[in-house]
Amino acid sequence: MPGMTFTRASVPDLTGRTAVVTGANGGLGLQTALVLADKGAHVVMAARNQAKATAAVEQIRAQAPEASVEVVELDLASQASVKRAAGQIVGTHERVDVLVNNAGLMATPQRRTEDGYEMQLGVNHLGHWTLTALLMPALLAAPAARVVTVTSTAHHIGMPLDPANPHLSNRYGPWRAYGQSKLANYHFALGLQRRFEQAGVRAASLLAHPGLSHSELQTTTVAEGGGGWSAPFWAWMAAHTGMDVEDGALPQIRAATDPSARGGEFYGPRFVNVGPPVRRPLLRPGRDSAVRTLWEVSERDTGVPLVV
Repeated sequence: MPGMTFTRASVPDLTGRTAVVTGANGGLGLQTALVLADKGAHVVMAARNQAKATAAVEQIRAQAPEASVEVVELDLASQASVKRAAGQIVGTHERVDVLVNNAGLMATPQRRTEDGYEMQLGVNHLGHWTLTALLMPALLAAPAARVVTVTSTAHHIGMPLDPANPHLSNRYGPWRAYGQSKLANYHFALGLQRRFEQAGVRAASLLAHPGLSHSELQTTTVAEGGGGWSAPFWAWMAAHTGMDVEDGALPQIRAATDPSARGGEFYGPRFVNVGPPVRRPLLRPGRDSAVRTLWEVSERDTGVPLVV
């Protein structure tokens, strides 16, 4: 739809489609789940906090009484939880038309997941790696599935994974780890699109970033104290100059639903961190070596191959 601004009203009818959204119990994920459900999709809300997820379902039903939603417990910091969630989804849905890898952490104090991964890489990338890999049969069973991975403008400060030290032992910095995880999301989406093309399947992998959105991500970062002096600054900026979650979610909603969107494309706000959702240039295309390394490290550390 060249020349037209993509809004919630632009989302086509999604009746008959099944969508999985991670982190669907709040912020951008909840808004994404709400819009997809409102347009007729059956939405699997994959979320860690079950109390928040229950409240989120009620919020969706209040705005979209006909919404078809279900909650699946998913803790991306636990590979065992990811495997259980994927098994539950594949066991009850023959196909998944849309997967939005939305959930994430930002600039947290140094922590490890139960599997020993650096927390931000573990949640933002490795959890989604395993989920996507295990949902692949259901994605490939759909006529033209879309996998949307949510990155951030912070991918510009990220460095590609060092296979000898992907979890930043003795090199940890909250923003360094966040940038690395968001660049991993970027390389993952581009690498996955290449594999779809090589396999000759109709599935597509797209990227989105929400710009500066006034979501729980900002306030959580401040509360946990990992982001240093800059976290309160960005939270203030998000609250006063950023977009609300309704607008912040539109790039990933567009990537997931716009009939004219294509695999390998990147959607974000027109004016870098604010504005309507538009196709953005790939300023740091996935370098072959970085994508290859990401695949090797991800398969090695999770023990889960991603096969298309």
